Amino acid sequence: MKTPARFTVKIALAAGIFLAGFLANRQSDPAISAASGVQELRYSCPMHPQYTSDRSGTCPVCGMSLVTASPGSQVEAPSTGGPAVQGTVQVGIDRQQLAGVRTDEVRQATASQSIRVPGRVAVDDTRLYRISAAAEGWIRELGNNPPGTFVKKNQVLGSYYAPNTLAAQQTLLFATGPSDLFGTDTAELARKESAAGRQRPIVSYGLQTAVDALRSLGMNDLQIQEVRERQQPDYQIRIYSPVSGFVISRNISPKERFDKGAEMYRIGDIARVWVMADIFEKDREFVKPGATAMIRYQGREFQARLSDALPQLDPQTRTLKTRFELDNPGNILLPDMFVDVELEVGRPAAITVPSDAVIDSGLRKTVYVDRGNGVFEPRLVETGWRLGDRVQIMSGLEPGERIVVSGNFLIDSESRMRLPVNEPVSVTKGAAGAKDLVCGMSVDPKAPGTLKSEYKGETYYFCAENCKTRFEANPAKYVPSAVAAQDMHGTHDTR
Repeated sequence: MKTPARFTVKIALAAGIFLAGFLANRQSDPAISAASGVQELRYSCPMHPQYTSDRSGTCPVCGMSLVTASPGSQVEAPSTGGPAVQGTVQVGIDRQQLAGVRTDEVRQATASQSIRVPGRVAVDDTRLYRISAAAEGWIRELGNNPPGTFVKKNQVLGSYYAPNTLAAQQTLLFATGPSDLFGTDTAELARKESAAGRQRPIVSYGLQTAVDALRSLGMNDLQIQEVRERQQPDYQIRIYSPVSGFVISRNISPKERFDKGAEMYRIGDIARVWVMADIFEKDREFVKPGATAMIRYQGREFQARLSDALPQLDPQTRTLKTRFELDNPGNILLPDMFVDVELEVGRPAAITVPSDAVIDSGLRKTVYVDRGNGVFEPRLVETGWRLGDRVQIMSGLEPGERIVVSGNFLIDSESRMRLPVNEPVSVTKGAAGAKDLVCGMSVDPKAPGTLKSEYKGETYYFCAENCKTRFEANPAKYVPSAVAAQDMHGTHDTR
C-alpha cells in the first residue's frame, strides 16, 4: 500500500508543476496578454482591406471570405526620421523580395523622349496636276502609261479629236501667212514701226484669236508651234504631261468619248512629298509648326519638317492629323507607302519619377517613400506633365529621397489596412466625398446613382444596396456618435 500512495503523490506533484507552467506561459504570451497592449485578432477582406471585423465571415461588398489581418498598431519611424504618419507600414525583406519591391532615388533632371508613330506618304497638293478635257471629244490613241508609270515633262500621253479642231487650225494658218485675215502685211508693218524707232511687238489680232481658239480645245503651245512651222493642220490634239512624275490615275480608254471638264490624268511630282501621321491628343504640346522629325523607311532616313498648317483633330480617334514635308531624292518614297515617323521631344529640368511609382486612386495620388529598415511611408503628391514612362512631381517629394518604383501595390494594401475605418461620414451639401459606414469604402456623393439614406437629419452614402440595407436595419450600430453612446451604456452590439 505504500507504493501506490507514493505514486499518487508523484502524479499530483507533476500535474501541479505542469499547470503552473501553463498558466505562466499564458500570462507572458504577448498575443493574448492584456499588458502587451496589442489589439485583438481581427479579420479583413482581401479585395477591400478597408473593411475589418472582430469575427470571421464574408465581406458585405464583394462576398469574399474574410482573412486574418495583422494587428493595426502604427509603425514607429527609424531614428533618422520623425514620427510615422498614418498608414506607415513595415514590410520584411522576404516579403519585399516575393513582391518584387524595388526602390530608386528621386532626382531632378531633364527628360526627353522619341514619339514614334506610323506615317503614310502622300503627294504634295501643290505638286499634283490634273489634266482635264477642255472640250468634248473622243480618244484617238493612248500611250503605255497606266497608273504607277513614271512619265517625263512634255511626254505625249495620248491624243483625241474635238469638233472645230480643223477650223481653228485653218484660222491659225491664215493668220501666220503673208497677211492676216484683215489683209494687213505684218512684215511691211514691222519695217515701218522699226524705221519710226518703235520697239514694241506687233500683235496680230487674227493670230491671237486663232491661238486662243486652239488652247480652248486643249492644244498646248508645243503643238501650236509645230502647226505654225509645218503650215499643215493636225487632225488630233495631243495630251502632254505637264511635269515629270508618277501617273496617279488614268480615267480614259482608247476610243472613249468624254465630256468637257472630265479628268483624264492625274500626275504627281514626288520630288518633294508629304508624310501624314496621327499623333495622340495628349502630345499636342509637342506638335508645333517647324518641328523636325526623322522619317525612316527600310534603313533609309529622311529629314522632315512639320508643316506650318495647324493639325486637325479627328473626333473619332482623338488624334491630331499632322503633315510633315520632306525632299524625296531618287523618288524612293512612293504615294501610300507606310513609313516610321520619329519626333524628338524634351522637357526642362524637373523632379520626375517612373509613372508606375504613382498610385492614382482618382481622388488622390500616392507615392511610398522608403524610410529605411523596411519602413514605407505614404506621401500624397501632385503630378504635372507625363513624358513616356516618366511623370513630373510638382509637390510632395524632394531630390534625394528614395521611393518605391515596383511592387508598391503590396505596400499600398498593407497601408490601407492600417488606416482607421470608423471615421465620421455625415455629409453636408456640397461635400466632395464620403465613406460607406458599413464597409468603409470611399463614395462620391455627386456620382449618378449613389445610394443614400437619412438618419437623424444627416445624410449617409453607400457603395452597394446590401450596405444600405444593413445600415437602415440598425443605424445606431454604424453611426459613430450612436455607437459611442451605446458603449457608455454597455449596449453596443458587435455583431
